Amino acid sequence: MLSFDHIAVTARTLDEGCDWVESRLGIAPVAGGAHPLMGTHNRLLGLGDDAYLEVIAINPDAPPPGRPRWFDLDNFDGPPRIGNWVLRSDDLARDLPLFPAGIGRPMALSRGDLRWRMAVPGDGRLPFGGACPAVIEWAGKAHPAQNLPDSGLRLRQLQVIHPQAGQLREFLGTVLTDQRLVLSEGDQPSLRASFETADGERILQ
Repeated sequence: MLSFDHIAVTARTLDEGCDWVESRLGIAPVAGGAHPLMGTHNRLLGLGDDAYLEVIAINPDAPPPGRPRWFDLDNFDGPPRIGNWVLRSDDLARDLPLFPAGIGRPMALSRGDLRWRMAVPGDGRLPFGGACPAVIEWAGKAHPAQNLPDSGLRLRQLQVIHPQAGQLREFLGTVLTDQRLVLSEGDQPSLRASFETADGERILQ
């Protein structure tokens, strides 16, 4: 089974990405951690019991990982933005063949008490210019959202915009039924998320 897991906001630096999120959502992400195998680090914002938002950037204190970093961070520039989104699988080996070529090979990763396997493309670039979701399988019942304070934010809609939205729909329609996901035609690939907050709707894009 596949379900929505998290949104990845990519940025040149972690502070820049967190300031951008806080200025738009009104809440600052909290401490996450480092990913030594990728040379990155993150901060997190809970979106309920089983979902979260991640701000991720290259860790300037980490040695180069010797391979392209995930989420195409080696080529990232410009202001922070929603760079990718991630689906949760309960059987990565079963689900990966459903995805387009270039989705990547499973890698075993960890951060603190968390253990997971994630498909990481060899060049760091997810198919469809990042509009294709990454796929993750958490080990056991541990999940980042369970340890995060409740921000009060809830994902209302994630809009995936791409010139080939029809092709994305062909395969995603067979693996995902989340009504919050909307695929739309557009000239340039982009991601737009709307959130329910105590002060009404807030948007990241």
